[in-house]
Amino acid sequence: MPWKEKTIEKLYWSIGEVAEQLGVNTSLIRYWEKEFGILKPKRTGKGDRLYTKKDIEQLQRIQHLVKEKGFTLQGAREQLRKADQMEQTATIDIDALRDRLLDIRTKLVALRGTNV
Repeated sequence: MPWKEKTIEKLYWSIGEVAEQLGVNTSLIRYWEKEFGILKPKRTGKGDRLYTKKDIEQLQRIQHLVKEKGFTLQGAREQLRKADQMEQTATIDIDALRDRLLDIRTKLVALRGTNV
């Protein structure tokens, strides 16, 4: 069996690293942070921003809406809000479906047990 080396994934990125990944200035990231309340990077003791993978994904969504799709900041906010609502609804539907399937499974197991 071949040896598989463990890779250690970074947990936090600096604002400079994120800006480089996105191809934008750090000032634009700070501006988006101020304009979009969804961005809440962690801070070091010195006040430096530390971004998680989730933060970077949010920034990529904002960049896509504003730079590629041409949305205004208000329009991008509304799109993000709609997407979050749809995601929450899908999660609720999945939970309801899971509960229903578990109920059906319990009934089938009970039926199987009475026929043995």
